[in-house]
Amino acid sequence: MKKFKKLLTIFLFFILYAYIANITNLKSSIVLLEGEEYNFHICPFIYKTETSAVFNNNESNYNIELKLFGKINLKTIAVTEIKDLEVVPSGEVIGLKLYTNGVLVVGMSEVEDINKNKVKPFENTNLEEGDTIIQINNEEIDSVKTLKDVVNKSEGKDLKLTIVRDGTVLTSNISPVKVGVSEFKLGLWVRDAATGVGTLTYYNPENNEFGALGHGISDSDTGKMIDIESGELVTSKIISITKGVAGSAGELKGTILNQPTIGNVTKNTNFGIFGKLNNLSDLKIDNSKKMKVALRNEIEEGDASILCDFDGTGIQKYKIRIEKIYYDNDLDNKSFMIRVKDENLIRKTGGIIRGLSGAPIIQNNKLIGAVTNVLVANPEIGYGIFADLMIKNGK
Repeated sequence: MKKFKKLLTIFLFFILYAYIANITNLKSSIVLLEGEEYNFHICPFIYKTETSAVFNNNESNYNIELKLFGKINLKTIAVTEIKDLEVVPSGEVIGLKLYTNGVLVVGMSEVEDINKNKVKPFENTNLEEGDTIIQINNEEIDSVKTLKDVVNKSEGKDLKLTIVRDGTVLTSNISPVKVGVSEFKLGLWVRDAATGVGTLTYYNPENNEFGALGHGISDSDTGKMIDIESGELVTSKIISITKGVAGSAGELKGTILNQPTIGNVTKNTNFGIFGKLNNLSDLKIDNSKKMKVALRNEIEEGDASILCDFDGTGIQKYKIRIEKIYYDNDLDNKSFMIRVKDENLIRKTGGIIRGLSGAPIIQNNKLIGAVTNVLVANPEIGYGIFADLMIKNGK
């Protein structure tokens, strides 16, 4: 009997330990929409208490404390609750200019030195494509030009590079190769900016915040999400439409050359591009059309619509159907499956095409999300992201 009690005690201890570990691994801050509940999955031995809220415009901020037996504090979670949220859904095609934090290594190649020898200065380093160079010999590198100037001033002396790889800061040493009288090279192809075209999802007239695309912008060579320092949102002029067919995704091509700046980009995430608009005069924003943002439990399988302007003639509404909803998915931007039902859109684009990412999805007169992906095997089918995921990641 004593042995059984001992084993039971040990078993209960491990169960409690697992619960505590689960609690301590929770996020330190969360964003909730009004009426949304957050399930902490806590056991009976853990008590939840809330501090009094501090109100700031349409937001309230408070802490939730999770305590073991009501006494031992395990986790304090800062909560921002957004109240009475209404936004203006857009659907307008926009352009993006993103400037990296440092310079991104997108390739490596041998160089010919001043004596006509083929040299790979990066060969014995730990450098990889996708690394971001943020410093050389403790000097900040903010552009390709700055990197070239620092390398040329080195006169071939060994350089210490500070790089960022997948969020981790590393160092690497490299010796520049002399290729001219006063010119040196590292054999690295680097980039300090990226551009793209997509669709503006929503605008919040209360604070000028916007969300777009429903996904982030990755580097075309490395495939990695671009770590941005700053960015610009600009208007875009549509050039052509490539219709999507089974096995080949279509594309909406636009130009951002000489287009006016309409906002600043502050975040490039897996769930969208975010920032603030500062020039509404070049956009088709109608504040009288603002609407509530739906909680995900309000979204239903069935009829819905998307807003987009794929041909430059104006924002139109097109019929779609919500086929399947993944209510618990917070990991990526495939929140629900959609099917295009509008014959006019299918006739002109084949369905969902690149460039329509970010097109707002409306159901029951509420913004429920945005278009994010297309099924290449069938361009009439794709995915959308929950609007609440975009709102939260924009904070």
